Amino acid sequence: MARYTGPVCRLCRRETMKLFLKGEKCFSSKCPVEKRSFPPGQHGKDRRPKIVGYGLQLREKQKTRRIYGLLEQQFRGYFEKAARKPGVTGELLLRQLESRLDNVVYRLGFAASRAQARQFVRHGHILVDGRRVDIPSYQLRENQAVAVKEASRQNPQLLSALDFASHQTLPSWLELRREEFAGRVLGPPKREDVNLPIQEQMIVELYSK
Repeated sequence: MARYTGPVCRLCRRETMKLFLKGEKCFSSKCPVEKRSFPPGQHGKDRRPKIVGYGLQLREKQKTRRIYGLLEQQFRGYFEKAARKPGVTGELLLRQLESRLDNVVYRLGFAASRAQARQFVRHGHILVDGRRVDIPSYQLRENQAVAVKEASRQNPQLLSALDFASHQTLPSWLELRREEFAGRVLGPPKREDVNLPIQEQMIVELYSK
């Protein structure tokens, strides 16, 4: 699957908020959003049109897509799958996004960002139920175990991420055994655990037009 390879800080500036795409940098004074909280480009600072209706829905979809590091086709696929299931479409969409292997690796603190988690998964550092899985979009289910391969546990980037994540709150649907570099999915993600500025109903309205 293709992925975005451009400057990610521009994505945060385009949404005029932190999307936490660069790990620890997002929490430091080096974050560009701290210095330039306006869209990138020649006229970003001067031209700020009022966004209403479709524009608000589009920005909400783009923001969510960028947080999870997905391109349009893949994100649309998640929505269509959620729309076919019984239940609240927006919450089902977020549940699929949260259940991705790369997101769970990030949530457990094994990576400083979802992009780094995706790289760890691609390079074969992550095990699911004791078997190597190198597909970032792999959907985890209840009671599945996620662990770092033993040979990769001294990776400096991983150790740094774990140390940084020790100050973060672990979602209630995940269990972490830090000393074993392992975790477990306790159940499906709950909406209240998605502590992100996402209004999923706007995404549903956008795609339902």
